[in-house]
This record gives sequence, structure tokens and C-alpha cells, in this order.
Amino acid sequence: MRSYYRQILKLSNKYPDIFVCIILLLFAFLMASVAIASEDKLVPLPISAYGSLPDTSQVKLSPSGDSIAMIKNSKGTLVLMTYSFKSGKKRSLFQADNKEAILKWFKWANDDILLVSASYPTKSARSIKYSLTRLYKYDLSTPKGLELLVKSSGQNEEHNAQIQDRIISLLPERPDHILMSIDYDIPGKPSIYDINIRTNKRKRVKKPKRFASSWYADQQGHPRISVGRDETKVIYKLYDIKGKKIRDLWSYKVFEKNKVNIMGFDINPNILYIRALHNGRDAIFKVDLSDKSLKRELVLAKKKRDVKGSLIYSPKTHAVVGISQGSGDDNKTYWDPEYLALKKSINKALPKANNSIISMSKDLNKYVLYSSSKTSAGDYYLGDRASKQLLHLASRYPQINEGNYARQKKVKFKARDGLTIHGYLTVPVGDHKGKQLPAIVLPHGGPMSQTRAGFHYWAQLFANRGYVVFQPNFRGSSGYGYDFEMAAIQAWGEAMQDDLQDAANWLMKRKFVDSERICIGGGSYGGYAALMAAVKHGDTFKCAASFAGVSDLELIISRAQKFSNRAVIEKQIGTDSDKLEAASPVNFAENINIPILLIHGTEDRVVDVEHSRDMAEELEDYDKEFRYVEIEGANHYLSVQKHRIQTLEEMLTFFDKHLK
Repeated sequence: MRSYYRQILKLSNKYPDIFVCIILLLFAFLMASVAIASEDKLVPLPISAYGSLPDTSQVKLSPSGDSIAMIKNSKGTLVLMTYSFKSGKKRSLFQADNKEAILKWFKWANDDILLVSASYPTKSARSIKYSLTRLYKYDLSTPKGLELLVKSSGQNEEHNAQIQDRIISLLPERPDHILMSIDYDIPGKPSIYDINIRTNKRKRVKKPKRFASSWYADQQGHPRISVGRDETKVIYKLYDIKGKKIRDLWSYKVFEKNKVNIMGFDINPNILYIRALHNGRDAIFKVDLSDKSLKRELVLAKKKRDVKGSLIYSPKTHAVVGISQGSGDDNKTYWDPEYLALKKSINKALPKANNSIISMSKDLNKYVLYSSSKTSAGDYYLGDRASKQLLHLASRYPQINEGNYARQKKVKFKARDGLTIHGYLTVPVGDHKGKQLPAIVLPHGGPMSQTRAGFHYWAQLFANRGYVVFQPNFRGSSGYGYDFEMAAIQAWGEAMQDDLQDAANWLMKRKFVDSERICIGGGSYGGYAALMAAVKHGDTFKCAASFAGVSDLELIISRAQKFSNRAVIEKQIGTDSDKLEAASPVNFAENINIPILLIHGTEDRVVDVEHSRDMAEELEDYDKEFRYVEIEGANHYLSVQKHRIQTLEEMLTFFDKHLK
């Protein structure tokens, strides 16, 4: 048993309000072996310890708390499983290889029925790659297996909709029904359907509107707000409970300051939570829809960071009790007294950890806790407030423990123009006094995204192999305010690219980093940034590795013509051919003088494999040092375990060759 768990047992005596213990038998089918590192020397773990899909994920309690469901990794196949606390019976409901079918998510609709969303990669008659989604049900009260819940009837020229898993309300007061929006009638313009999840019958309750591409329902199950988009303009319209339009709410153009993002309704159908700018940063507000002025009441804001995330609803009262702000740090903010008290007790029992309640029974007695820390890649616990117990269920990455978890540290530095850039530095385990280690700059994808605190399997693997890993949130990253994020608009290859060289220069000043051994690597936009670094900053980086990286911005704009978000992509990247050409690595292969690794999947539906094929061809034409690896069947997200492991193997081999 890991010393981390022994620490928990000691804490249970210190904090008797929550008794913490380890269950090794009841959930034996959930557990996996744990590798323990030597205290005096770090033993490198196999790549599979990091590259495998999480051992356990999406742990959720049934409304009564009598059953639990989760996704388990069985040698690369994801299996949706349930376990009954009363009968001790376990079931395997759905299996996905994440190649032919991708298991997206599941929800408990009621105590008997789980709703399961799956995605299926496909191609159009013109070979345009896209994905279909379908919604299934599994009724535990019957001997039947998985059933398709909704499908096109094939009558009245009904459209075979691409997206058929969009639930807009679970209808908590009608647990055998859900509301869904599906564009069976007019492509891209969904109707609203009341679905009986027992009988699979559906009834249309709202016809499509030509200006509505999606809907929000209040908690009483009434479609109240439509969302439409005209090129780059977003428009919200409000309806009463009978479906009559009341008025327009807000409109704005994408990437503009007056944006409004709807988060959801409170139990009062007139109270809506939104996210909008406050002092230049995203904040959470409440709006009373009966007030024509739509006056905003500030709920949550931060001085230096954006507030993102989603609403937390009480399964008992259905009221909004807090905000979930994604991964990393202490990511849930509560204002409900009962939740605050519970969170306080949990934090006492598991100190120095980021503790998140991710599922609760309807009576609020049982809950699932996800806990991570600077020494843990993440563990799931089952809590029982009546018995004051907290039982360990499973770990996401069982072989990674406090002995081999590389410490991650928040850092910041000044870019060449004086702008402060934040990031995360991961340093290998051990004493590095008098040593100079090789380093990897690892920019995130997006680019309008961010690296968050917490476990990152690429960074942890590289650190386990002796590399210092720096993940800077360069300008253009989300989370640091409107102006900071908008620096990404039509600016690929410019200042946010220079931020990565500045990150490397900052690394060079660390005594434990060898300034002559720094490479750059990343995926998606991070892959683009690695290639562009090879073009612009080959004197700084010794090599560059790109997974699924963009190499040709003009190709991105050309392919966008086939999709409905064309105007948004054009506004984000730009349409000036000269500027796009100047920011595309594929046009500057002749200038690259450092080794390049290109990896791309043939089934990438985000960045087409043509980007890496073209880049490889140009590098070959100029007789440059490079390796191109094309992974048959791999997608943009490395959803298949063997593809993930192969990618990491290639990257490690490449970095070892040029940095060690």
C-alpha cells in the first residue's frame, strides 16, 4: 500500500468528522497494480504508465446512491461499467475502441437508465471527414442491452441528423423523459423533442426556427432561449413558457468585448447565469429575465484570471450552489452552506490536495470525490456523510505515485516587450545540484486555450526520462483576460511565437538547465509553434517535434469553406494571403536547419494529415534532417491507446537522440 494511503489513515484519526479508509476487496475489480519508485533513485516507468488511457474515469453515482457507474480501461478498450452496492452485481454496458466508436460521455437519467453518447468517425460522398453522434440507453431494470434511443424515422423526408446526442434538459421532475434538440426537419436548425426514455417514443414540442441553431431550457423543462448565428454574429432570443417570443436578449460578434455566454438557469425560471467581461476578465453574473434592462448582478470575479467553467446544481433542490472552474487548483467555488461545510471537512481529511465533489446522490448523503495533488495524478473516493466514511475507489494512473510524480511549479517571466507570461515548470524527481538537464518547451494547442495546473501525461513522461519541461501560457492563451487572449487573433507566428523563444531564454538562466540542450514540441497549434520555432528560432532550439501540427494556414482557410464555421475561422486566422503565407512553416522548409519530427494520424478531423505530408515533402526537397511518422487510423486527440503510446515512443526517441 502506498505511503500516501498510510498518510490518509493517520489523518482519519486526527479528523474523525470524516473517517478515511481504503477498500481493497469491495472494489477489487476497479483496482490496478501500483509501481513504487525507489526512495534513493527514480526508476523510469514504462511509457504505457503515462501513455495508456486513464485506468478509471467519469465516476458517477445513481440518483439514489445505490449504484455507481464509471469507465474502465481494459487493455485500451474503454468499458462502461456499473456496480450495485445493494446486490454486489456489476455489469459491462458498453465497449468502445475509440477508433470505430468513441465513448464520449454518459449520464444517469434515473436510477435504472443510463444515457450513453458515442461518436462515429465518417466521411461524406466528397470525402470530407466529420463525426456522427448517437445517443443510447441502457435500462438496468430489464434484461435488454444497449439500445439506440433516438433515430430518424425515415418518414416525411426527415433529415438523418449528424448530431443526435444533444440533451437540453433531463427534466428532473419527469425522470422518464428528457428534452433533446435535433435537426431532423431542417439541417442545422433543430426542433425540440420530448423523449420518453422508457418507450423510446418522441414528441416534437417545438418546430425549428430559421434563426435558431441551439436552445437553452429552464429547469422546468421549457425551451426559453434560442441561440442563432449569422456568419460571426451571435443572437440570443427569449421565449415564455408557452413558446411565444418575448424579445431579443443580446447580440454580439465573436471575439468582441460585449460577448455573453449563457451558463444556465437557476431554479427560478427568471434567473439566468451568464459569463461576460468584468474589468477585462470573464466573470459570472446573474440576470433577472423579467427585468427589461437585464441588469447584471456580479456573482464571481477574479482580479488576475478569467472565471470559466460550468454551474454546479444541487441534485436535491436543483438550485445553483456553485461554479466548477475546470481542472487544476481548488476548482470549485460554493456559496451553499451545506456544500461549504462538506468541502471544509474533506479538505481537513485530505489536506494539500485539490478536492472536487464530482457526483452526489439526490439526498446529498453519498458523493464521489476526485482528489489530486502535487504528488498524485488523481484518485476517486466514495464518500458517505451518514457514516462519515471516505473510501478509496480507484486511481486514474495507478503506477504514478508520490515517489515518481515530478513536481509542477507555477512560474512567470517577462517577454521581450515586458508582458508577463505565466507557465508551469516540471522538474524531474531527485537532487539536481551541480547538474544541467536537457529541457523541452511544450506549448499547448488552441492557441486560445491554456495549460492548467495538474497532471499532464506528456510533461510527466518527459520529466520521468530526465527532461525539464516548460509549458508557457504564451499571449493568446485563455484565462488571463480579454486583451491577452485576443493577441492570438490573426497573429500566428508573430509575438506569441516570440514568447516561446523568450520562454527558452528564461530556461537558459536556470542553473539546472543546459542552455545548449533545449528542444520544442507540441500537438495541434503546439505542433505548429514547434515548426515555426524551427523556422524563426533555430539558433535557440536544437530540435522540434510536431504532432498533428498545422503547417499551412492557407490550407486551413481553404478547408474551412466546406464547414458552417467558415466565417469564424476566417476572422480568427485572417484572409490576407500574403500574411498567411508568411506565417506558414511549409513555405520556409529551406530555412530550417534543426532536426524535425512530424507525426500525424490519417483520421485527423481537426488538422488534416495533408499538413504534415506537405511539410515532409518540402523538407525532403531541401534535403533536411527529419522523420515523418504517419499513424494509420489515429485522430487528432490520440483517443486510441496504442496510437498515444506510439506517439510518445517516437517523441522520446527523437528527444533522446538530439538532447542526450
